[in-house]
Amino acid sequence: MATPEILAPAGGQEQLAAAVRCGAEAVYLGVSRFNARQNAANFDGEALAQAARYCRARNVKLYVAVNTLVLDSEHPALEETAELIAQAGAYGVILQDMAALRLFQRRWPGLHRVASTQTAVHNRDGARFLQDAGFDSFVLARELTAEEMGAICAAVSIPAEAFVHGAHCMSLSGACYLSAMLGGRSGNRGLCAQPCRLDWRCGGRDYALSLKDMSLLAHMDDLRQAGVQTLKIEGRMKRPEYVAAAVTACKKARAGEPYDEKTLEAVFSRSGFTDGYLTGRRDRAMFGHRTEADAASAGAVLGNLAALYRRETPLVPVDMDFSMTAQGSCLTVSDGENTLTVPGPIPEAARTRPLDEETAGRSLAKTGNTQYYVNSTSIHLAPDLTMSAAALNAMRRQALEVLDNRRAAPPVPERGNYRPVPIVPRKAHPPSPLWARFPDAARLEKTPHLESLARLLLPVEEITPALLTQYGPRLTAQLPALLFPGDETSMEARLQALQKAGLQEVWTENIYGIHMGKRLGLTVRGGWGLNVTNTQAVDFYESLGLASLTASFELPMEKLRRLGGTVPLGLAAYGRLPLMRFRNCPVRASMGCAACGGHGTLTDRRGVAFPVECDRQRYSTLLNSIPLHIAGRDDPSDFRLLYFTDEDSGRRGQVIEEFLENRPSALPRTGGLYYRQLL
Repeated sequence: MATPEILAPAGGQEQLAAAVRCGAEAVYLGVSRFNARQNAANFDGEALAQAARYCRARNVKLYVAVNTLVLDSEHPALEETAELIAQAGAYGVILQDMAALRLFQRRWPGLHRVASTQTAVHNRDGARFLQDAGFDSFVLARELTAEEMGAICAAVSIPAEAFVHGAHCMSLSGACYLSAMLGGRSGNRGLCAQPCRLDWRCGGRDYALSLKDMSLLAHMDDLRQAGVQTLKIEGRMKRPEYVAAAVTACKKARAGEPYDEKTLEAVFSRSGFTDGYLTGRRDRAMFGHRTEADAASAGAVLGNLAALYRRETPLVPVDMDFSMTAQGSCLTVSDGENTLTVPGPIPEAARTRPLDEETAGRSLAKTGNTQYYVNSTSIHLAPDLTMSAAALNAMRRQALEVLDNRRAAPPVPERGNYRPVPIVPRKAHPPSPLWARFPDAARLEKTPHLESLARLLLPVEEITPALLTQYGPRLTAQLPALLFPGDETSMEARLQALQKAGLQEVWTENIYGIHMGKRLGLTVRGGWGLNVTNTQAVDFYESLGLASLTASFELPMEKLRRLGGTVPLGLAAYGRLPLMRFRNCPVRASMGCAACGGHGTLTDRRGVAFPVECDRQRYSTLLNSIPLHIAGRDDPSDFRLLYFTDEDSGRRGQVIEEFLENRPSALPRTGGLYYRQLL
């Protein structure tokens, strides 16, 4: 089984040097746009080209993160960014938006395409979707156990990466809208303000949305057995000493050697580390926040950690062949792929002691503060001749400099044909049909005005043959937002049984549902969790045969109006929108499932209560404190989705009436992000 590579973060030039010099085989960084850490130092223009040269000269892969959602107005800038990355000679790119996938796949096919953790791959069908879509590798969701990772890795032929150290997001990545909804700073756009790290309360417990940092370094054998081929370290916003400590510890742990966990914890942690997801111990012990004591501990270790990357590390072996005759001298250097020869001076007749092989070898081996070390030396000397050590050193320096330039030179990128789909905005039309989602069958059947709804969404577990007979093709199965490998087989069996009873279609918020639904022969409708924010992504999903899409509710209305594509496009028009998806439920961790009864609440630092919706104890969802409600306002949608959660029958009927009559509600409501500027 191959040794997995270490992939380290580089938020700036010093972090890049720390990662490489401490032993990372690959690094990832961002440019100023389209990366999920917009506030890192990042690399642009010549800085990116220099970083790529630096990495190539040292046999280190360079990945560039282009892992944010893209707007139609930004597509020309995305093309420019892609050109910059390709011409710089990066090894690969990390992507979330399917528009970015399509661009790199068609314009720059030689670049390795990695599916970001923002694609939220947490089961087999999700990984299969990415493989079929054209990704070359993917990042596993952080929430998985080692056994689940193994099941996913075994289901596909493309390699998987796993985060092994660094910060834990409370929500499944790509499914967090908390920062966007509360402050207009979208995590999916690289501007997360980390409101989850503030003092949220639940059942008398503080910091209920803050997890400790993960550290899986003690589980290297488990990760290797699971089939993980890349060990990824989180931290593009962290200082270089953190990068040095994490890479050094990871390298030692991979080799089965003891590593300094105390220093690792001192340089950065949130009340220590957790391995709870990997081991399946999803409990209160996973939670922690950054304290003053945590911050103070870093000062004692920074100096020693800086010493780890102060000088170059000899990473690249070279073979040297030196010859000296009365006619002249030359030095040939080879790294196995590049071979070059530099001429030297004409030697002098030896007055006392001629140059011998041992003396010449010592001079040639002094590679100094470079990334090279001498693997073998072949020396051929004519008798009674000599040459100064300074001359030998100059030849060695010149040869290694020429070799450095050859190794660092960017390859000529393969350029393919790519034409973005023309953006033809949708035509305005009268209020569009209403769809409604219900959390359970009882609320569906007790809701007034059902005859006015064009489509009824119900969790797949709530659908019965009798309901399919009653509501016919209007009834659509809502797939779980999260479906881990242990539940995939039973979910597939349930869908097949319902299909025989008349079920025709599913609605999915995650890419796994597209692959599963199509594999079973069901019509697939895409939910807002697919994070569609541009025309190219609309066309991508349309080309897969999706029957409809629900646009991201992070998309401002002015941008939504200009989306192209011909597939029916809807929007969330009413409901307590999902802000986070939890596998380790903060309510359960605070008071237990019995005390919660499926109706938990979290309170922010201002005392505002946010409901938590439980999905059969598989996962839970933080809902917004007040519902979205845009009746009475024009929109360009082909359908409007009313997303019911905890409303009683009277309120559900009232909401339907308000939308049928196109009048605003008198109750507290929000326009969400539709009428705000998206950062």
